[in-house]
Amino acid sequence: MGYLKIIFLFSLLALMLAIAGCGNELKYLTYLPKDFPDGQEKYPLMLFLHGAGERGDDLDLVKRHGPPQLIEKGQDIPFIVIAPQCPEELWWPMKTTELLQLIETIEEKYPVDESRIYCTGLSMGGFGTWALAIEQPDLFAAIAPICGGGDSTQVRAIKDVPTWVFHGAKDTVVPIEKSQVLVDSLQACGGDVKFTIYPEATHNSWTETYDNPEFYEWLLSHTKK
Repeated sequence: MGYLKIIFLFSLLALMLAIAGCGNELKYLTYLPKDFPDGQEKYPLMLFLHGAGERGDDLDLVKRHGPPQLIEKGQDIPFIVIAPQCPEELWWPMKTTELLQLIETIEEKYPVDESRIYCTGLSMGGFGTWALAIEQPDLFAAIAPICGGGDSTQVRAIKDVPTWVFHGAKDTVVPIEKSQVLVDSLQACGGDVKFTIYPEATHNSWTETYDNPEFYEWLLSHTKK
């Protein structure tokens, strides 16, 4: 009887873990380039992380800003674009494990060029971009956090990851100092980083960034060594 009870408890625990695992899966939007598929070609992958206002369980919210908005308007972007949605009341830096699992899923499903995986995000997504790259620095060919922030004591982990940071000088939601301290720390350890400051921009420093063709050219110019 004791043995059967142990088996039952282990079975119950396994069921509980399976249910918990299902709950951790992220909903996401997928965009494939217009020439997809094209023979045996592999494609660069862009992971886009939205801001706090787009959390929830309605994927249409993710289309409000950034690459998903541009794609919705008909613009072609030469990447496989994955845009997950963060659950309500949570925060991207809390979901790095799920984001890494999502990238693995996409790599299994589509012909992803593993040497050209990029991450970018705005506001809360900027924080998530920093956190995800610090957790898995060998994964990304380049990152581009916009009006975000993070832990400056950990940025040495990404000193070899090309990083382009963007922020509005008049941002009162996420002060520019949040980016500046990270940029300074990266520069101090010899990191490959550049910082674009929009002198008149407030919190929305992402529209000008994502509207700029140079942004996408810069990403694609970097390949993971």
